[in-house]
Amino acid sequence: MKITNEEWFEKRFREYRRCLEQEDTRSLMIKLRDIILETRDKNKTIYFAGNGASTTIASHAALDYTNQLGVKSHAMNDPNFITCFANDFGYNDFMERTVKLFADPDDVIILISSSGESQNTINAATRAKTLGCKVVTFTGFDQQNSLRKLGDVNFWLDSDDYNVVESIHSLWLVTVCDIIADSERDQIGLHGRRL
Repeated sequence: MKITNEEWFEKRFREYRRCLEQEDTRSLMIKLRDIILETRDKNKTIYFAGNGASTTIASHAALDYTNQLGVKSHAMNDPNFITCFANDFGYNDFMERTVKLFADPDDVIILISSSGESQNTINAATRAKTLGCKVVTFTGFDQQNSLRKLGDVNFWLDSDDYNVVESIHSLWLVTVCDIIADSERDQIGLHGRRL
């Protein structure tokens, strides 16, 4: 039996509401907030990375964290680096190579993967750990995914729908940015830049 448009919307929005209210998500956001503030205080850098749509989420987050919070943040998605490193070392190693060449101890590597099984994110997390970086993961699908096992802080979404997982990952990342920005509102300039 075909469902109506209203039934479809209600089902989809019910799924988003369920995902937003998952247990532990708020405490994880507070942990990430504290990591971001510590990173800024130490003048360290946050690197964001993902594949496909997760790359777009990484870019959005890097921009917001830099512009609104004054944290040095970069998305590991420069096409020149990706194509060079993928060509020379293999696609599964381009993120690891970027981490190896750019990250320093106490930097933060935020890896976004819907499945948590993208080999290049797993390799990047492994390399980041050896360098003394903090690793934060955003995954979905299987709760026991490989990437989640490597993180210091792990956001996991109980869904196997790509669009739901990606949308909630993006919302979680910008919410953490907003937590910090709102608490520092008196220090924030007209356009959201720290004074």
